Amino acid sequence: MKVKRIFDFTFSILLILILVIPLLFIWVITCLDVKSNGFFLQKRIGQFGKPFTIYKLRTINNETGKISKWGTFLRKYKIDELPQLFNILKGEMSFVGPRPDISGYYDTLEGENRKILELKPGLTSEASIKYANEEELLNQKENPLQYNDDIIFPDKVQLNLDYYYNRSFFLDCKIIFKTIKSFL
Repeated sequence: MKVKRIFDFTFSILLILILVIPLLFIWVITCLDVKSNGFFLQKRIGQFGKPFTIYKLRTINNETGKISKWGTFLRKYKIDELPQLFNILKGEMSFVGPRPDISGYYDTLEGENRKILELKPGLTSEASIKYANEEELLNQKENPLQYNDDIIFPDKVQLNLDYYYNRSFFLDCKIIFKTIKSFL
C-alpha cells in the first residue's frame, strides 16, 4: 500500500517538525523525573515477525522502580508513545496497525492469525482504542497475566485480524479520528 507509506512518511515528518521543541522539553523533564535517560528502548515484534527497537519516553523512576507521577501523566495521554513517530518515519511502524508487542505473543501466533504479522505495527488500532485503559483493567485482576493471555490478547488478535481483512486508507483515517476523539 504505497498510499499508506506516503501518508506515514509525510505526516510523521510533519508531526516531528511540529513537536520537536515540545518533545525535547518533555524529554528533559522526563530525564529529571526518572533520574536517567528519558528514552525507553525495547525490542518488539514487527512486520513479518522481525524484531525492531521501539522508542518511548521512560515513565518508571530509575531509583524506585515505580511509575512516577509524571510518568502516569505521560501514559494517560499517550505522550510516552510520541517518539514512535521516528519508528514510523523509519518505516518500522505505521500510524495504524496492531500495536507492537514483546516476544512471546504475536510471533507465536499460528494459522490464520499469523496474517497479523504481515501488517506493520501501528501507533494506534481498534484494539488499542478498546484497551486504552488496559493497565488499569489488569491491575484490578487477581491474575493479570492470565487475564491478558486468556481474554485480552485473543480479543486483540481478533480485532487486528478484522483490520487485516478490512484495511483501507479510509479505515485508517477513521481509526486515527477515533483515537483523537478518545483523547478529547
